[in-house]
Amino acid sequence: MVSKNQIKRITGLHQKKYRQQEGLFLAEGAKVISELLESDFELEHLFETEPLFPEIADARKTSATASDLKKMTTLSTANNCLAVFHIPNPKPIDKTGIIVALDDIRDPGNLGTIVRLCDWFGISEVVCSRETAELYNPKVVQATMGSLTRVNVSYLDLPEFLSNAELPVFGTFMDGDDIYSEALPQNGIIVMGNEANGISREVETLVNKRISIPRFGNLQKTESLNVATATAIVLSEFRRTRNG
Repeated sequence: MVSKNQIKRITGLHQKKYRQQEGLFLAEGAKVISELLESDFELEHLFETEPLFPEIADARKTSATASDLKKMTTLSTANNCLAVFHIPNPKPIDKTGIIVALDDIRDPGNLGTIVRLCDWFGISEVVCSRETAELYNPKVVQATMGSLTRVNVSYLDLPEFLSNAELPVFGTFMDGDDIYSEALPQNGIIVMGNEANGISREVETLVNKRISIPRFGNLQKTESLNVATATAIVLSEFRRTRNG
């Protein structure tokens, strides 16, 4: 049976300040929870409406009603399970291969989708400016669909990181060189900018190579692509060049 104090604690974790204070975050749905359980993330507690995870000790799980989960969920429609996990300690950044750098990405859905894309394309490192959306926001966790277990996401002073990087830095701009005509390396940093303003001026000065995704429409009136969509195209092209 779920207690009122448990519900209060869970709803507190909807907010960033309580996630940071407790060092905990929420995951919902069997798919996301299964991915986390199979990784090195540590489970704090599981709530389920039916026995979905028999391998979890009884001391770490509580039987819940649909009404209980409705009170605890961050989603418009509650799943049949919700879990609380510990936020892990930061890991060192592997400064080889392709690194995706996010300059002030604010939308949680975009961040989660980008992490999932990096997992798909075999990118293990994402570095974020401190202004970028928080990885453990429930909307981000949901959008990653478990990919946050396989992609190392770090928050840091992005200009400082780029200044000290020993890799070429690629920036995505509307006026950059056509990505389809470029010889793209197997090692480098790809910077994706803010949804509304693009890459910041400070970060722009640290970019070695400006690239763009050309528009093919006859009227050429589309102003920009969604940042997650643009990331998918850019990563696909970097991988296509590698395999070409």
